[in-house]
Formats: sequence, structure tokens, C-alpha cells
Amino acid sequence: MSALLAQYEGRRDAFSYADGEALTPPDTDLSALAGQIVGDPSLDPDLSPPFRSSYHRKTYQLRQELTGASELVFLNAMLIAHLRKRDFPEHAPALFQRLWAEQGTHLLERLNQRWLVSAITTFGDHGTNTVQRATGLSLTALFGMMKLYESERLYSGKPPDKPHTLTKARADLPMEMDAYSITNGGLDVNLIARLWQEAEQDRVIAPLAHHLLDLLIHDDKTLFRRLMIMRGRKTRQIKAKPANGNIAPVPVDRLELSPGTLRWGLVSTIKAPLPQIARFAAHHLELGAHALHIYLDDPDAQAASFLSRHPRVHVTQCDDAYWQASGKERMQAHQKRQAYNATRCLGSVADQLDWLGHIDVDEFLINSGTLVHTLSTVPPATAAVRIPPAEALAVESGTPCHFKLSHAQAQIPKAQLQDIYPTFGLHLYGGFLSHTSGKLFARTGIPDTRLGIHALKYRGEDATNRFKPPGLFLAHFHTETWEDFRSHLAFRREKGSYRARSERPELGQAELFNFLMEEDGEEGLRALFDEVCADTPELRERLSARDMLITHAFDFDGAVQRVFGACP
Repeated sequence: MSALLAQYEGRRDAFSYADGEALTPPDTDLSALAGQIVGDPSLDPDLSPPFRSSYHRKTYQLRQELTGASELVFLNAMLIAHLRKRDFPEHAPALFQRLWAEQGTHLLERLNQRWLVSAITTFGDHGTNTVQRATGLSLTALFGMMKLYESERLYSGKPPDKPHTLTKARADLPMEMDAYSITNGGLDVNLIARLWQEAEQDRVIAPLAHHLLDLLIHDDKTLFRRLMIMRGRKTRQIKAKPANGNIAPVPVDRLELSPGTLRWGLVSTIKAPLPQIARFAAHHLELGAHALHIYLDDPDAQAASFLSRHPRVHVTQCDDAYWQASGKERMQAHQKRQAYNATRCLGSVADQLDWLGHIDVDEFLINSGTLVHTLSTVPPATAAVRIPPAEALAVESGTPCHFKLSHAQAQIPKAQLQDIYPTFGLHLYGGFLSHTSGKLFARTGIPDTRLGIHALKYRGEDATNRFKPPGLFLAHFHTETWEDFRSHLAFRREKGSYRARSERPELGQAELFNFLMEEDGEEGLRALFDEVCADTPELRERLSARDMLITHAFDFDGAVQRVFGACP
């Protein structure tokens, strides 16, 4: 890095001047320069080599490159060259600003794209206000990254105007990023729209920034154009699929399951204290689970020994030996590890279980009847059973017993959320802080399936033959107290359910929490918690009036005592 910095700094040495040489003065008549044309410097004895100074050399080079252009185009180039240096004439930044304020239209009509990008970069370095600097730096980063990835892409053998096929590699993106959705992603639109709107706030930089973004949008050799073509192909591909969707075929011998023979179990990748794991296991064993497959994400011999007392609990320590034996490196994102373990389990239990659910340690199934009866009434050709979430209302102490549903589950208009949550209802989908997608049971024995966190994939796409039985819910203890909410906030903002989702056009949890912490700090967070999470009579009344409230009492300590004989 030191060598790179030395090279970079060496290029920033100020220009030297010979006697009589100077940068164009600040009060120059720019209108007059607009009508003058740059001549060939090799024909001018005063400009020809040998060079008297670095200023003389740069003047010759730029006039040679810009022969035939207007003197304003040359002045823009010379100002940019000066402003890239560590030191420059005091009036250079102001003259650059004046040039673009008074003659921006002239320059936009005559500069090529390379000089347009150089100009926007100069605004990033020498803007007179925050908008100019932010817009300039943002567009500089955008065009710099484009140059890097478009250059690397040439080694794929494809020219810039040819999109890739719709077959993609199965691999993690760097820095735990979520992959861009070809059909539903809005990152490309959001990125350009945000830069456009940012630039609108300054009349000097707006025409230049908008002109560059317009060129970017209409260039047929950019990532944005390739994604548009791929989106069209993917959409046509989806529309060409049979009307019944992506059906995961249920084996014939599993079409009819009776309550007397049906067997169900759960898989969960867990990183939590043993008492919390024990109550998760005990509750579901009492509910009738025939097997619990618990993957300890943080290996714990004591926890494994305690849980393995029960014959229906199968514990896997996800230590280095486990990942080495799997032939895969341990994924950085815990969501990836969860999906990998769940899929691996799904493929190994087909002989023991008919249905395998994938839920987290803070999630508990509640059902109006017995679960074997509920699952046995699922339509025979169903590959996945959806379990809608019910988010716990936080209490000051003890175990929550009231749970809220989303507006979609209660089948009420989204607009009513503002009546339930006056301040934050329209900023949180369903009024939930956690997921609203729910979790699922997957039917075992179906080839080419992968069990994710919220979906069953068949041949790489979501299986569409799924069913939501009545009376089955997932009680999600997302946050049980204010202290619990506050202690988990940092992790959830960085790696969990509150992390930024660039695909979302609306205000999401990440943006909401950023705004609250910047504007109101701890008071803002507490206001959100009190309105959306806290178990208050007023909130329960509003939820109950719309059939959005579920009440269920859990006896976790009793369940652990009954199942394991003692609490850990």
C-alpha cells in the first residue's frame, strides 16, 4: 500500500511555470472563449517543444488532443488537470465552478464521455457544497467500479453488449450480500434514481450528473442494459412455465398419510444457551415431534450431552471436523449455514419422517389440534406446508402469552395498520419487526429439493405446490423484553433481520433504525418498541378488534422438567 500511495502522490506534484506562464485568470470572458477554436499546437512556435515547464508540456498535450474543439473545452481540461494536483492556483476552484455555472450547456454538447466523467470527479473533490461533493464522489465510485468489472468481464469471452445466460453458479456473494433478483430486484433502478434526485438539489452539478446518468441508461453495453435483457428473458421463461407452477412431485407412496402412521420432525441450527435450547426441544417433543435434529452452530459438549438424553433428540456438533467431513468451508453468514444443514437433514431423514419443519430456537409451533392430524389433512400432492408467524408482544417480565398477526394473515387492508400503529404502521410490513414470510414443513423424499429458511426449492425455484392449513401458527419470540430488544439490536442490524436490503424500494427496518438513531437516539428506539412491540391493553384491544391477536400460554420450565427430568 505504501508503494501505491507514493505513486499516487507523485502524480499530484503541482505544475511548474516558466516566466510569463499562468493559468487563465478568474475574470476571463468565457463567452468570448466559446467562439474560439483550439489550433494545432505543433504549428505554434510558442507552444512547440522543447518544454520550458510541466505547465508548458501539459498545455501542448491537451491542445494537441483537443485540436478543433472550443477554447472552453480546453479550459475545462486544464482546470481539471490543475485541480488533480496537490497544489494549484488559488482561483482554480472558483473558475471551474464559474465555467460550469455559466457555460455548462456548451460543455455538455461538446465534451466526450471521458471528460464528462473527469468533470464530475472534480466536483467530488472541489464541490462548494455537500450535494456537489456527494454527487461527484458517488458517480466517481460508480464509474470506477464499472471500469473494473467491465474490464474483468472481458475475460469471460463475452463482449459488453452480450448478456450472460440465465444459468448461474451457486456461490456466496462477498461480504454476506444477498444476491440480486433478476426479476424482482430494484437495486439498479434505486441506485440511478437516488443519484438523480441527489443531484437535483444543486443547479450547477445537476445538468452534468443527469446527462451522465442519461448516457448510462441508454448505453447498450452496460450492466444495466444487460440486466434489463436478462430480466425480459427470465420473465418470459417464467410465463412459459405451466400454469400450475413449479410443482415438486410427491412420491406416490407418500400421497396418503394417516394420523396413525404420519411422522414429523424439526431441524434447527442453533447458537443459544442450553436452557433456551432445552425449552425449544421440550415444547416440540410434548407437541408430538418424532425427531428433533439440532445442529449446534457453536459446539457445546454439555448441551449435546444434556439434549441427547432424550432418544428423539439428535444433536450434531458443527465443529471443524463437521465442516471438513461435509467437504465445504464454514459459511460466514449464519443464514447460509442454516439452509445447508436443513437441506442436508432433509435428504437424510426420508426413511424416518414424512414431514420436516425448519424453524429457529426462538420459534414455537402452536396448533389448534394435534399436529399429526393437521398434517394428515394436507392435500396429498402438497410439497410444503406454510406456517405463518405470530410475533410475541413483549412483557416486562415472565413469558409472553400474546402474539400478533400481520394484516395479510387477518385479511384486512394495509391502510388499517396506521390505526393500530399510528407512528410506525406504514413503515413496517404488517407491523412486524421480524419476518412475515413464516416458516415451513417440507415433505421428505422429493428429489432435487433444497430446504431454505422460508421456502422449499425444487430444481432451483420455489416449489409452488404448498398449502397453509388452518389453526397452525409459529409463535415467534423475536423480542421478549426491552432489554432483549436492545441487546440484540446491533447484531440484527449488521447480520440479522434488520440488515439493509438493497432490493427493497420502501423504507425497511435498516433505514428506519438508522433514521431513529440519528434523529432521536435512544428515545426514538424506545418509542418504536413501546408502540410496536410492548404488550399493552391498548394494543391488544386494537389487534383483537381486527382478529390479529392470538393468546397462548407456554409452560416452558414445566415442559423441560417433564421431558428431561431437570432444568439445565
